[in-house]
Amino acid sequence: MLNVGAIEEGFVLDHIKAGKAMTIYHDLKLDKLDCCVAIIKNARSNKLGKKDIIKVECPVDQMNMDILGFIDHNITVNVIENGEIVEKKRLKLPKKIVNVISCRNPRCITSVERGLDQVFVLTDEEKEIYRCAYCEEKYHRKND
Repeated sequence: MLNVGAIEEGFVLDHIKAGKAMTIYHDLKLDKLDCCVAIIKNARSNKLGKKDIIKVECPVDQMNMDILGFIDHNITVNVIENGEIVEKKRLKLPKKIVNVISCRNPRCITSVERGLDQVFVLTDEEKEIYRCAYCEEKYHRKND
């Protein structure tokens, strides 16, 4: 059995869909943080069958919750202080995301003006549809 030690202060991302931990690691730019990160892939889960887990030993305020909510709003964020879980954060789809995805419309202003932020707005929460704030191009989420 694999044993990964407890952390004193930080957060644990739990219930990550199996195989998605490295994508989340890169999207959250955890490689840029000067802290300890443990990635557990394909752990047994009663709820999911298999899951990934990421343990990060740094304050949770260094993580962008909107990006994480956009990636997968079913992930649980356990906040750890003094070696104990003090809070379980439930994620939700962010109403607006900035510079996470890019508009694919070649006529969009963001294709011409390279310095503009890529802004997408949640237009249908049930179907998880985002649209470009400038041209209303629909973002198509790749099937995971």
